[in-house]
Amino acid sequence: MSSSTDAVPDPGTLTAAVQDGRMNRRAWIVTALLVAFQIIAFADKAVLGLVAGLAMPELGLSAVQFGFIGSAFFFLYSVVSFGVGILSRRVRSTWILLAMGVFWALAQFPMLLGGGAAILLVTRILLGGAEGPATAMSLTSVHGWFAPADRALPSNVVAAGSALGPVVAAPALAWVIVEFGWRWAFGVLGIVGLVWSLAWLLLGSDGPFAGHRPAERPAETTVVPVRTLLLSSTFAAAVIGGFGNFWTQGFLTTWSPQYLTGVVGLSLAQVGVVSTLPWLFGAGLLLGLGVLGRRRMLGGGSVRAAIAVPFGVAAAVAAAAFLLLPATSGALAVALLTVAAGCSLIYPMLPSALAFAVAPQQRGLVMAVLGGIASIGAICSPFVIGVLMDAAGYRAPAAGQPRTPDMVATMAAGLDHGFLLTGGVLALAALATLLFLRPDRTTTKESPR
Repeated sequence: MSSSTDAVPDPGTLTAAVQDGRMNRRAWIVTALLVAFQIIAFADKAVLGLVAGLAMPELGLSAVQFGFIGSAFFFLYSVVSFGVGILSRRVRSTWILLAMGVFWALAQFPMLLGGGAAILLVTRILLGGAEGPATAMSLTSVHGWFAPADRALPSNVVAAGSALGPVVAAPALAWVIVEFGWRWAFGVLGIVGLVWSLAWLLLGSDGPFAGHRPAERPAETTVVPVRTLLLSSTFAAAVIGGFGNFWTQGFLTTWSPQYLTGVVGLSLAQVGVVSTLPWLFGAGLLLGLGVLGRRRMLGGGSVRAAIAVPFGVAAAVAAAAFLLLPATSGALAVALLTVAAGCSLIYPMLPSALAFAVAPQQRGLVMAVLGGIASIGAICSPFVIGVLMDAAGYRAPAAGQPRTPDMVATMAAGLDHGFLLTGGVLALAALATLLFLRPDRTTTKESPR
């Protein structure tokens, strides 16, 4: 791994160094590794939904119990996010990311080795805690490699890794499950996590805009009290918007494969392909909005126009699509689910927006606090949807038995209630971000160039 002197040029030569082609290449190598990091993080979330049909009967889990395990992934999400956010002011993001990658990998192997329901619950809690700061630390790291006006595109490229996780993982893990059994889905993710950790150890480092020490900060940077931002309407709007996105992620990663197999009637192999569509749509949307945001910023546009408004519009579109889902079926339902899910997978735009309102050394803390609070949405949704399915009368079949028509009908009723509730949550997120997400008013503390 590069030394700190390689990662942080002398402030007097910072501009020349950033313009150097070698540093530009290094910035994009680190960006590519962070994309892979995000892919692994979200593949870890998606695996539970993919194994649900086989794991629930074998482990003897009801819909409520399985929903509780889905929610458990986020039990420590907030706590660890806060802790790592504070730690990031003293420890370089490079080392934090490495520790997270190794822990993720090791947390997967107990289920491969025969763990039961209790082990699944414990490992999901621990894994979720270790993944809590993933987006915050990834964006903190990539922001350290690019000047403020250039960050919209690389930030959204890294964020697109969140959407590409299931795109890459769902078909591969579905194949693994069919060929080798559902436990090997966890084993494969553990192996991939170890490979990434080795690559990051060799190639990862902090960039010239990381701002760890006063001597490393650009002269125009000033530090404002984090409390000023955390008590602002802008931060409150970001929390509400993030809650909506996390709610949707928790819902979809836990229950959408069940919807596609049980209600739409797809096979597991088909689900592995169809499950990629929302994430592909979300990744394309993130990249498109990243290009648009960069153009607006370079043209003198505000952070609100470049990031906040596009986020709010996407949340409104997602809300409308979810509200329409209960009235549809078949291919149209898949299309609406694709749009609804894809438009609500752009959470990383929110911490990127807030990053413009704080100094470099404050980014990790602010992003982690936002993620920690917003992730409560993902704690709630899997369990709440499980309760709605249970209230509708759904009961999982015995191991090795197919679902009866009555089971499918009750599953559909419970999930339809979940779609309507999710549409309402996202409508509130859209309204809050469109009206109140104004990072520019919090006073930008970095020069835009």
